[in-house]
Parts: sequence; C-alpha cells; structure tokens
Amino acid sequence: MKTRIYLILLPLSIVILSTSLNAQDTESWKTETEFALVFGLSQPLALNGFNAEINYIHNRFIFGYSHGVSLDFGAGLVPDYLDDQGVIAHMPFSTGFGLGYRFYDWLNLRIEPKWHRFEFYYNDEAQTSDNRITTDANNISIGIGLYGLFKPFRKLDNTLQGITIAPSIRFWPTIISDFEDRSYSYQNKFTGQTEEIKTPHSGIDFSPFLINVSVGYSFNIRN
Repeated sequence: MKTRIYLILLPLSIVILSTSLNAQDTESWKTETEFALVFGLSQPLALNGFNAEINYIHNRFIFGYSHGVSLDFGAGLVPDYLDDQGVIAHMPFSTGFGLGYRFYDWLNLRIEPKWHRFEFYYNDEAQTSDNRITTDANNISIGIGLYGLFKPFRKLDNTLQGITIAPSIRFWPTIISDFEDRSYSYQNKFTGQTEEIKTPHSGIDFSPFLINVSVGYSFNIRN
C-alpha cells in the first residue's frame, strides 16, 4: 500500500511540474496577487482524512496555511516494528503554516513549522480514550517544502482558468516531541512484552518525507 501510493504520486508530481514549465510565458506573475484554496488527495485516498490549504500570493512571495484532520495510519502505513506490535496511529490534526519564495509562477520553496498530534491504538480496536496506548503525543516539525502551482487553463477567459493543481515534495523532521528520550515504552497486551513506540515523523511509514498532490481553485486579486 505505502509503495503503491508513492509510485502513483511521485510520477504524477513530476509530470505536472514538467508540463507547467510553459504555463505562463510572461513576467506578469511577478506582480500578481491572488488566493489559492486547495485540498490534498493523499489524505482522503490513503489516510481516510481531510486536508485543506489556503495560499496567499503576493509578487514573488507566498504564505500558506494548511490544516489536516482525522488522519489514520493503519496497518501497512506505520513502520514495520509497529505492524509487528499490532499498533496503528491516528492523527486528530496536523496544522501549520509556510512562508515561501516563488522562483517561477509554477514553483516555490517554503519554510514550514507544523504541529502534529498522534494517538496510538491496537489494530482493530475502537479508537476511544480507554483503548489508547499512550497519552496524546504532540510533535513539532520544522522543514522545507518544494511546491508546484499549475493552472492548466490559465489562458482561458472563463471560470476554468482558476483550476489549480499543486504537487508537493516536503521534508518535515520532528524536532520537538512529548516522548521523553524520543520514545515511549509500554506493556503490549498481545506480545506480552515491553515494547517501544519511537517518536514519529508525520509522513506515511512515519517518514519525514511527504509527497502529495492537491487540487483546488485560485482567485486573482491583482495582476
């Protein structure tokens, strides 16, 4: 499952980015102001959750805020050692902002501080406070993200011109965690042994690397 998601999203991101090289052939983007509202695809498709992101673009700078809710890292989406323990993770929310610089109208790089909350449960058990293995685990990450911003119909003089596709490749390492010594020890009721949950990053398989494609709409304020 994890491998299939990356094999789908990575080529799609590359195709979109390469196609968008000729998306705008003037310098007008350097003085434009607009809002873009986009929704991530990996969150509902892979994690049974939801993510919305709003971007404010002014000249060569971009400010973004994103918020994800109810993301499930089920069996096969957590590291192998947690699969062996029969443990899955739920992320009630993942939120934060990014400040970036646009190299082209279709490509920008952002610095991104984020706050993620994790809950851990045994697989196939109800996700209630009584069944929770740990207390809430709050993680803070500070990373970078390379974003595309592709409007395939921008040259049309109708409402289709605002349709936006935004692929992204991000590196979000956890720098602060509620887990002391970067891990949490507990007695696993299935293995009968003292097991360990390591401080997670926020990507699939708890990797610090995230690949996604978002879709939405851009509203031009000034050009």
